[in-house]
Amino acid sequence: MNPATALATVLVDELVRCGVTDLVLAPGSRSAPLALAAHAESRLRLHVRIDERSASFLALGLAKRSERPVAVVCTSGTAAANFHPAVVEASEAGVPLLVLTADRPPELRGTGANQTIDQVKLYGSAVRWFAEIGVPEDRPGQVAYWRSLVCRAHQRATGPADPGPVHLNVAFREPLVPDGDATWSESLEGDASGAWIRARVAPPASALHIPPTRRGVLVVGDGAANVRRYVAAAGMAGWPVLSEPTGGGRYGDHAISTYHFLLGDPEFAEAHRPDVVVTLGRPGLSRPLLSWLRRAQEHIVVAPDLTRWPDPTRSATQVAQAVEIPIASGDDAWLSSWRQADHAAREALDQVLDSHGLSEPRLARDLAELLPNGSLLFCGSSMPIRDLDQAMRPRRGLRLMANRGASGIDGLVSSAMGAALAHNGPAYALIGDLTLLHDQNGLILGPREPRPDLCLVVVNNDGGGIFSLLPQAALEAPFERVFGTPHGVDFAYLAAASGLPYTLVTEAEELSRALKGDGVRLVEARTDREANAAVHAAMRDAVRDAMRP
Repeated sequence: MNPATALATVLVDELVRCGVTDLVLAPGSRSAPLALAAHAESRLRLHVRIDERSASFLALGLAKRSERPVAVVCTSGTAAANFHPAVVEASEAGVPLLVLTADRPPELRGTGANQTIDQVKLYGSAVRWFAEIGVPEDRPGQVAYWRSLVCRAHQRATGPADPGPVHLNVAFREPLVPDGDATWSESLEGDASGAWIRARVAPPASALHIPPTRRGVLVVGDGAANVRRYVAAAGMAGWPVLSEPTGGGRYGDHAISTYHFLLGDPEFAEAHRPDVVVTLGRPGLSRPLLSWLRRAQEHIVVAPDLTRWPDPTRSATQVAQAVEIPIASGDDAWLSSWRQADHAAREALDQVLDSHGLSEPRLARDLAELLPNGSLLFCGSSMPIRDLDQAMRPRRGLRLMANRGASGIDGLVSSAMGAALAHNGPAYALIGDLTLLHDQNGLILGPREPRPDLCLVVVNNDGGGIFSLLPQAALEAPFERVFGTPHGVDFAYLAAASGLPYTLVTEAEELSRALKGDGVRLVEARTDREANAAVHAAMRDAVRDAMRP
């Protein structure tokens, strides 16, 4: 089966699974895969109009009266532009429309190719949501991506608080018609449970009640809300809690702080597949955790805003504004197994860190332990937050923050300054050297400006340390210049130029003394990228060995 036919077949099928009953089509060549899929779908009522403007207003009328989303399809170029008046009307009137515009593939854009214009975010702020689907490829994972995308589009168009039009731009490469071959790298059908859509969204303002089970897990990612309530409920239910540092749930007896390494062990991950996972916030730091989530039988995402729910693994089975975690009867074997493994892994990790001198994960672990209660710790978005996730023990009394929305390294010095100014207590930041250089102007404070109590702890490995832990590290010839990016900056001079107190840390035992002081100050810890990669490998190996008594 050619990719265009596969994508169109799945998109139309998922529209029907979501509840769409009417599709309006304005004929054209590039939209042929969608037209043929819609024509072949007996569960759809198909409407064809030769004028795109007329077609889009027909869809508007259908959706307005039925109060249900209606799909409208056109080809590329000015055909898509002719949808704009109806899209604007639907936006202002709150009418749910699913606008699917066919497009040329990226290699034809900007070349003067026939019927090719810039259709990315063509309707601007008139749509509630926009997505560029991307050119389809015959590889596993595409079907889940396509279905999840349509599900999100349908939910966002529906509202329920703010219904309106959404725009999916669908790029197709030729061939555009079926080629008679029905083979594909994965099934084009929906998930094995037979659910109409992968994510079943609960009604707003109502809590989702789940059956009692001892084999549950609470996962807490960045930006989570009502964390204390859910951690307490998980504790009553006998569930382990897997919380990222900025999730705010890494405390108490149920906190499993070594989950990154435990779930990286295939035997442990397989033996600890839960009946249900409840996710708060946006998990995104640990690849083993994300891989484990993909295999969860039941994955419930708690999202205060049902128009946008975090699901980076596209494995959510239910989405709700709130979930009731019931108390289940039975023994504590499930939780005990997690805690025993966590204890063994923690001992193994600490032994590695304590025997390797001043390493980046040890710096993160020790810093999180040394800070007094009531402190704020602002984390860099690259390696510092990951080192904290992998090395930080559970503790209370510490507020951790990071710019994990888009996870960029830009503006982090200024962000930390602002957070410190708003925090009632001492503030600290753990950032990388490139992060500091990217926003070194954030160190400049005029003589009359409010000055926060902020200690900037900078890990200086002379470049982009995270790349030494990624596959790019195997590219020996170009690696250092285009990924390692050494800078050779002496931060003592940078601190002097900004008038900041400066301390260099070369031994782990020096950190506690270096943190003392007040006002804005800079503490530099110099590390080596290759040695850091070796420490991370040793941590992984030590936990693996600890799991094999």
